[in-house]
Amino acid sequence: MCQLLKHGGPDNEGIYANEAHHVVLGHRRLSLIDLSASGNQPMSYAAGRLEISYNGEIYNFKELKSELQRQGVQFRTHSDTEVILAAFEVWGTKSFERLRGMFAFALWDNKEHKLYLVRDPGGIKPLYYSITKEGIAFASEVRALRSLPWLQEENDAWQVYLMAYGHLPEPITVLKKVQPLQKGHFLCFDVPTGRHQIKAFREYSFTETIRDRKEAIHLLRNSLADSVKSHLISDAPIGAFLSGGIDSSVVSLLAAGSSDATLHTLSLYFEEDEFSEKKYQDLVLEKINCNNDQYLLKESEFHAYLPQIISSMDQPSCDGINTWFISKSARDNGLKAVLSGIGGDELLGGYPSFSRMRKVNMLEALPRHLLQSGKYTGLTKLRRLGYLSIPGATGKYLFLRGQFIPYEIARHLNISEEEVWQILNDQPDYKDLSALSAPNQASWMETNMFMQNQLLRDGDVMSMAHGIEIRVPFLDNRVMELTHSISSEVKYAGAHPKQLLIDAFKDVLPEPIWNRPKMGFGFPFKKWLAKDEFIQSVISPDSPEYMDFTSGSMHWSKFLSLVLIKNNQLSVPAGMQSAGTKDRSRSSFPSSNGYGETKQVSAPEKNILFLTLRTFSGTGGIEKVSKLVGKALHEL
Repeated sequence: MCQLLKHGGPDNEGIYANEAHHVVLGHRRLSLIDLSASGNQPMSYAAGRLEISYNGEIYNFKELKSELQRQGVQFRTHSDTEVILAAFEVWGTKSFERLRGMFAFALWDNKEHKLYLVRDPGGIKPLYYSITKEGIAFASEVRALRSLPWLQEENDAWQVYLMAYGHLPEPITVLKKVQPLQKGHFLCFDVPTGRHQIKAFREYSFTETIRDRKEAIHLLRNSLADSVKSHLISDAPIGAFLSGGIDSSVVSLLAAGSSDATLHTLSLYFEEDEFSEKKYQDLVLEKINCNNDQYLLKESEFHAYLPQIISSMDQPSCDGINTWFISKSARDNGLKAVLSGIGGDELLGGYPSFSRMRKVNMLEALPRHLLQSGKYTGLTKLRRLGYLSIPGATGKYLFLRGQFIPYEIARHLNISEEEVWQILNDQPDYKDLSALSAPNQASWMETNMFMQNQLLRDGDVMSMAHGIEIRVPFLDNRVMELTHSISSEVKYAGAHPKQLLIDAFKDVLPEPIWNRPKMGFGFPFKKWLAKDEFIQSVISPDSPEYMDFTSGSMHWSKFLSLVLIKNNQLSVPAGMQSAGTKDRSRSSFPSSNGYGETKQVSAPEKNILFLTLRTFSGTGGIEKVSKLVGKALHEL
């Protein structure tokens, strides 16, 4: 398991074993604080009473250390790891809520014979586990758990989730018995009895108590500046991603003003002008004193590294390729950690979903059969209307961000549409959002679904593939609590998305950065993927999927999801499936890797709208329904 995670911890390996209780902790170290051997892990404390394997950074560890020293605690290292151990010995599980940072750790209490798994409240660091009759197993990537014989059974529904979401939403993983620990929670496993319990130690909720705009701007500016300063703590070289957007520009400007050492910024740009943000990056670089590497990513490099990028994925996702390249640039420049602007869009209203949510709530009230009839149309947004028949956050998210609709998923995977609906209704199970304002509903969804399951997970895996740690100042405890306490009327008001953030830093942020259309941090994907030899070895250029993609009727992210399924590199290797396990990835597609051919024939689609009197009888009549549907669809 340690060897499988060596890429993320190239500096040291350590293993602790307790034969009496059959407990083993392994660790691969990426050295950032206390680079000496005394900072190696697993780390022992209190004469062997406590042992820990920990991934992450505690940004307030010096403050906690001073407080503990005042209580008589003595330290032998300069690491934040020892502070976690000392805090647990003094405060017990109450210590978890006092940690400000990103973390996932396993802590063994050799006196109480209990193992604690703990994950940060922002869900920044991943932590996967499985509890079976064999015991408990855990790791920071699923690939490590795949090496255990009793955990190799594949979750035969992962392809459905990937095609619907573009990623695997928590708690889904590619392995049937493996799941992530929920963020802001700890799991306590009693080794002698095998019993366990999971408890929350910090969860964020919208309170909307700050209603004065000037106060909100002042607090946001100070809170984010303090967060960036704390995120720069390191005994190893650290930098910042600068894409040219608002969030990364604010972080880079604050980091350059907070760091005693010269900041190192990293940027990607392209020869294709429509995707390149170099001119915006240059505007920020003119305002700060820093070392900068502007990496011109050429198509030839994309083709050369794509197979390696896909093999770096721990869980399948249609995103993360950009992070792989920028992390490679960071490693090539001798850095070990970088600051990122992830979180600004989700917390402060940077996505179209914030302005659309009120209309989405209107559409959700339509009869279920009317919503699902959209699949017979040729318009993508109408086809996704059916997702609103799934109640709550799941349906709204899939309507706004979903990829394939259930009808298409069933056709590609050669299963029934009813089975697809059943799978998507079963999990994930999200809380009721109806009490939140419409834009806060969007914020909750973007934070807990899109950012959590795609941006943060892909960012961690793709950066760790190069031994790079990504730090996210927007997700600091205090920034999260502040943004959740600002009223919707103040937080989302203004002529531009994220107007509150713009106003907080208008004196330093160049106007062209914020006064322009939003650009995603992307690549010329369609052009590059269409000519990639590796892609063509997975999906034949003569196939309907490939022709749909190259003709423009299929988005590149949807096409990439099909590539991941057909490539099958993320599935359990041959011979490892349990008897009776479905293997859709090998039986549902025309195959280019020796699994045999499958011919799929679909009926031609017809644009038909079929209405009955019963459709309207319980909803106020045809005129009322038609006006409601027409108005909502027109606005969307």
